[in-house]
Amino acid sequence: MEQDTITAISTPIGEGAIAIVRISGEESFAIANRIFPTKDLAKVDSHTIHYGSLVDPKTDEKVEEVMVSVMKAPRTFTREDIIEINCHGGMVSVNRVLQLILREGARLAEPGEFTKRAFLNGRIDLSQAEAVMDLIRSKTDKAMSQALNQMDGRLSNLIRSLRQQLIETVAHVEVNIDYPEYDDVEEMTHQMLVERGTAVKEEIQRLLLTAKQGKILREGIATAIIGKPNVGKSSLLNILAQENKAIVTDIPGTTRDVVEEYVNVRGVPLRLIDTAGIRETEDIVERIGVERSRKALQDADLILLVLNGNEPFTKEDAALFEAAKEHDIIAVINKTDLEQRIDLAEVRAVAGDVPIISTSLVEEKGIDQLETAIAETFFEGELDSGDLTYVSNVRHIQLLEQSEQALDEALQAVEDGMPLDLVQIDITRTWELLGEIIGDNVHESLIDQLFSQFCLGK
Repeated sequence: MEQDTITAISTPIGEGAIAIVRISGEESFAIANRIFPTKDLAKVDSHTIHYGSLVDPKTDEKVEEVMVSVMKAPRTFTREDIIEINCHGGMVSVNRVLQLILREGARLAEPGEFTKRAFLNGRIDLSQAEAVMDLIRSKTDKAMSQALNQMDGRLSNLIRSLRQQLIETVAHVEVNIDYPEYDDVEEMTHQMLVERGTAVKEEIQRLLLTAKQGKILREGIATAIIGKPNVGKSSLLNILAQENKAIVTDIPGTTRDVVEEYVNVRGVPLRLIDTAGIRETEDIVERIGVERSRKALQDADLILLVLNGNEPFTKEDAALFEAAKEHDIIAVINKTDLEQRIDLAEVRAVAGDVPIISTSLVEEKGIDQLETAIAETFFEGELDSGDLTYVSNVRHIQLLEQSEQALDEALQAVEDGMPLDLVQIDITRTWELLGEIIGDNVHESLIDQLFSQFCLGK
């Protein structure tokens, strides 16, 4: 395990009241004492903060006025000695502090290296480490709550419980193999294999049932707003985003490019994509926007298909329903404040069971009904954010699916009367796969890849 001392800026770069530079490792106090001569930080109480000035030991020049937090191992995030220097925010001041620490012997931390050390030093497991980044990236309260639950070990504890049941089962099988002369033990073992294997499999299946909702909370719903030009697509984006992100005019073809914005709808993050109106056009620039709109449509999880209630339903509108038929669709009939010329029967004939919401975006009417329809499409109305343990990480989902398959093979082997030592292989494989979720059985290259996705200073 690496023992060198690392440092990085732990707050966003830019102007602000306070910036924090973090140091972690065996030389943290020695480095800090050389640049902070106010007092010997190695002798102060842990988890205290101290006022003073940073000084360049080579020139005795005052570098910054700071507050220095002292945290002694092992009661720290990394389980190493940690110093956090609170200086004035701003590009120049925080970089001067960082450069001073680097000159005194610390190494610039790699992305996510503080969290990686917390994992390697046994403070958190791999699923909790991944939840740290989920917490940083969360875009709604519910996504944040999900990340906090995972950081607290809710998923980890469940996985460990399942692994314990499996290892006890494996031990029982090994006893049977070692003492084959007892026929009643073998019969008991087969029954126990089926009971425990089925119980673990049902728990894995329950976790996988939360995967769709969990993944949506973590990554958001890619939502494309499509429709002919001038039906109100940009107005819909602006209302959902609660600010003017897109240009709105009465001129068809105003939107020439794809505009994206994250919004919070009933606790669910939507990555809204306002597209150029899809139509045949001779305008080269608009044509490029239309092609990008078609690409956004293909990549979307949800389509908000906007129609103009002030115009008759056309073949172009019907073609949009056809193009989006492989996706979840909500039809939005806009401009209900104007005379209604659209034939709802024609719309329903093409839309089928697709929810149809009437809105007047000018008067901001129908938005609540639209948000309800979105929530019902993905969460059957209400999102359970109570005691339910969500699994949202793609890596976790894949490992759970593989675990379920391995258990299926073990249970099938028992049913087919296969020798217990062969059944044991599949059970052990399930145990190993579940261990990869929390990092008990995982390759070093995967660890490096996961933590490389973190931001610097975390």
